[in-house]
Amino acid sequence: MCPLVHVLERHPSFETVVCVTGQHRQMLDQILTCFQVTPKYDLCIMQQKQTLFDVTVNILQRIREILEAEKPDVVLVHGDTSTAFVTSLACFYLQIPVGHVEAGLRTYNLHSPFPEEFNRQAVDLIAKFYFAPTEMSRDNLLREGKPEGAVYVTGNTVIDALSTTVREDYSHPEIEWAAGSRLLLLTAHRRENLGTPMRHMFTAIRRVVDETPDVKLIYPMHMNPSVRDMARRCFSGQDRIHMIEPLDVLDFHNVMARAYLIMTDSGGIQEEAPSLGKPVLVMRDTTERPEGVDAGTLRLVGTGEQPIYDAVMELLTNPDKYHEMERSMNPYGDGHASERIADILATYFHLNR
Repeated sequence: MCPLVHVLERHPSFETVVCVTGQHRQMLDQILTCFQVTPKYDLCIMQQKQTLFDVTVNILQRIREILEAEKPDVVLVHGDTSTAFVTSLACFYLQIPVGHVEAGLRTYNLHSPFPEEFNRQAVDLIAKFYFAPTEMSRDNLLREGKPEGAVYVTGNTVIDALSTTVREDYSHPEIEWAAGSRLLLLTAHRRENLGTPMRHMFTAIRRVVDETPDVKLIYPMHMNPSVRDMARRCFSGQDRIHMIEPLDVLDFHNVMARAYLIMTDSGGIQEEAPSLGKPVLVMRDTTERPEGVDAGTLRLVGTGEQPIYDAVMELLTNPDKYHEMERSMNPYGDGHASERIADILATYFHLNR
């Protein structure tokens, strides 16, 4: 949302108020610093061992007085977080229009990813404006009966962010450590992958590193203690695997730009990495971004140990397969989504006044 915040703040038609919930405190703070965004409101809901119940109740209780004080003409929420869902619910209770940035992504399986698939479908039940990143997302919304005039294909604002973060002259100790090797980048944190699926994922990746002397792996570990414990059990003792603390967005984008191959169960990386020409293996059984699979930039490999191992080894040993994914066209936008969203809102409110 940060690129969109900056565009809206510069736009003469809007008074822009930023509110954050603090759902992931450390991750949030480094992003706000990197993009120089200062919230007017910070709900600070983060607590130790918080559950979805805690997140939902705390946001709903604290967002009401802000919405009643500001009386916004529209509230913009992004994606599929609990923050987006609960804020939209509060807006529904107060009859405040919602604009959904990154609308229309679907797996149509409420348990994969969990709870994100429910969150984004629920937001789209409430929203007045649908800012879909792709034609496929738009088609999902129209099939569900959303008004055609309320659905706009804008591209994804995450692509806008890359234009300000990736730099040619960037350096980092981890990139220097990996110099002369093929760098593999791993992210893994999904709730539905905790336990046995994650153990299979990490075991497959450990086998790849053990058997391939010219690769090194960087894993910025998620803050979830269960994820960290599994990573340490599977990766400890291999000096070509670095388990590190989460990277800020500037560092992460630049490490991603220098990686040879990316393995993830995340969502946004499925859009960011193809923009940088990086093949992505998605360690999930479903994806809400099938455009990338169709374009050839992504490959769904599930969470089984052998399929993940086979897919990684194929890209490491078969240059034709690797270059086929590397050269595929990114379907997620041209870096101007924020400008389109601002113009759409400005036109709407101008016409209705």
